[in-house]
Amino acid sequence: MERLRCLNRNQIKYIVIIAMVIDHIAWAFVPTFSTQGMLMHFFGRLTGPTMAFFLAEGYLHTKDVKRYALRLCIFAVISWSAFSMFETGKWFSAYFGVIYTLFLGLLAIWIWDRAKIHKFFKITIVILLCILSLWGDWAVMDVVLPLVMVTYKDSARNKWIRYTLICVIWAAMAFYDNVRMGILQAGVLMVPVMLIFFYNGESGSRRPVHKWFFYVFYPLHLLILSMIKYNI
Repeated sequence: MERLRCLNRNQIKYIVIIAMVIDHIAWAFVPTFSTQGMLMHFFGRLTGPTMAFFLAEGYLHTKDVKRYALRLCIFAVISWSAFSMFETGKWFSAYFGVIYTLFLGLLAIWIWDRAKIHKFFKITIVILLCILSLWGDWAVMDVVLPLVMVTYKDSARNKWIRYTLICVIWAAMAFYDNVRMGILQAGVLMVPVMLIFFYNGESGSRRPVHKWFFYVFYPLHLLILSMIKYNI
């Protein structure tokens, strides 16, 4: 099994960035339930849960959580208009991208892990953050998944059982609503398989480009797709 673990963090990040672009191209230009659209969206389901995983890893390894949170907050604002334009054709709306949801996820982790308050208030705050995430991409999932990863960081078995269960619930809820949408969303189940069997736990190159690439690329590719979609 060790031989399978051939992918480092940077390599997996670029795989899911490619998956994200394919997914967004499909949302913009391909009928959702066509064979091509289903395949593109299925592959695109790699993105959200993997980002949640690496958010948890980032929290556990960062030297300054405040700076990490500030960076996410700034780029959530920067990407807001780009995501809004992509989703609605308007520069500003109540639609926020995945960086916004990841920012809320980081707040949830931070409060749950470090705040000196009663557990009842922690649970209440996490629920409120989940509600706020409904205006973002990968709502709820990218708040709950990283929280689970950090909470059960000392038990790989418990961590991955809960991580996989959340992915199963996500797909099952989509099946209940629409069978074809459920098949599409079942792509999230690729993520625990990829991370458990192929991720080697190494970071890869620590050059700044790998750290900043997603933050810049995310709003940029949305703007480019929007320009093509709406003939701007």
